[in-house]
Amino acid sequence: MSEQTTSETAAPITTDPKTESHDPAVPEAYSTFMRTGWGDRDLDLPRHPVAEHAARRRAALAALFPGERLVLPSGTYKVRSNDTDYRFRSDTAHTYFSGNQTSDAVLVIQGDTGEEAILYARPRSARDTDEFFRDRQYGELWAGRRPSLHEMESSLGLRVRHIDRLQDELSGTHKTRVHRGISTAVDRMVSADAALDADLARVVSEMRLVKNDWEIGELQEACDITALGFQDSVRDWAEVLKYGERWIEGTFFRRARAMGNDIGYDSIVGGGKHATTLHWIENSGPITPGELVLLDMGVEGHNLYTADVTRTLPVDGTFTNLQRDLYDLVLQAQQAGIDAVRPAVPFTAAHEAAMSVLAHGLGDLGLLPVPAEEALDPNSKVYARWTLHGTSHMLGMDVHDCGAAAPSAYAKGQLAEGMVLTVEPGLYFQEDDLLVPEELRGIGIRIEDDIVVTADGSRNLSDSLPRTSTDVEEWMGSQL
Repeated sequence: MSEQTTSETAAPITTDPKTESHDPAVPEAYSTFMRTGWGDRDLDLPRHPVAEHAARRRAALAALFPGERLVLPSGTYKVRSNDTDYRFRSDTAHTYFSGNQTSDAVLVIQGDTGEEAILYARPRSARDTDEFFRDRQYGELWAGRRPSLHEMESSLGLRVRHIDRLQDELSGTHKTRVHRGISTAVDRMVSADAALDADLARVVSEMRLVKNDWEIGELQEACDITALGFQDSVRDWAEVLKYGERWIEGTFFRRARAMGNDIGYDSIVGGGKHATTLHWIENSGPITPGELVLLDMGVEGHNLYTADVTRTLPVDGTFTNLQRDLYDLVLQAQQAGIDAVRPAVPFTAAHEAAMSVLAHGLGDLGLLPVPAEEALDPNSKVYARWTLHGTSHMLGMDVHDCGAAAPSAYAKGQLAEGMVLTVEPGLYFQEDDLLVPEELRGIGIRIEDDIVVTADGSRNLSDSLPRTSTDVEEWMGSQL
């Protein structure tokens, strides 16, 4: 009998099942009866497509911390309200190095090659316990069949042990680093060393900066599905006009769930003045003819790589002259940003190129209190009143990927082949901004695409969606 089978039966979860006050009483006779008479079956889990990639990643990570123990939890459920949880999504670093997406698991990497890595996991509920039929969070009859330890091991190509053995594993004197803030339970098991733990968080972020061909393929698929979600939304335009922003949000979510894992972030559906709120996720307003609607939406694929795409559409299907002029200005800025993306340039190159276009455009509109070149001076930046945000961020398994990377490797670093970033300039004229003409107030425009750095420049992963004002109008006309 394998070690995994032994540990699975020898170390059952001993905690009481998660139940609620309104659950019916369970007499002993019922409990005993429910523990008998069940057939057994194995899940047919194929080799996980990320297994080989994860093994190489673990080896690279272990080599950076020789002789140390590295602990990366997947996290657990988060409460939405009272006794209902959000759908679980595993921590990015944990899944990047293991492929595992089940809750309450912990990856422990030891040794200099990563070959000693062990995944400690909470497996399927044992059928000789009340957890099987009573536990709302982990019980098979409530929450579905979790894979067994053996099934996880076969799929992930990784040694797997029961989570009950983790505390003993972490009780030694090994120098240990923990990816903190993911699991309160794991954080309590190992005394914190802020410097060591922060360094681990930095490294696991920086390792994701450059994507290999498989990862770029995952991002391409997420962008392709995202494009279908935008198409679905426009094809539903009659319902959009009837039900407003909520209809677009729901329509896009349906596509994300049908073909991917989820949405990569809360969709932003900003009709009219709502487009001037950068992260408008309430999505409760109307879609009004004559106005614009800003759609910032992205599908997260089955392996957790996410797209992040924005288009601003004329609700009538045709831009007014003013809307077209502003849209074309933002598009010109975006194209300048995309053209600036290539290896060995600063990460900020796209932002600087896009902002130069927007600042001069704002100057031509007579809005700047100083000449455009003076406004672009880092000690001024008065143009940013109407642009507000950076033009780019890294993209990958997180929509704002690699967030713990050192500034020298990311924000103040240089681009390299295989990096993927957004290019997303925007103009935002608030409805109560007295420094702009009344006809501009309440207009927000952003155009965003997902760009991979290639050996000699860049490639747009989301270019299947139209970008020019003319192409947007033609596309909408063909869908409506």
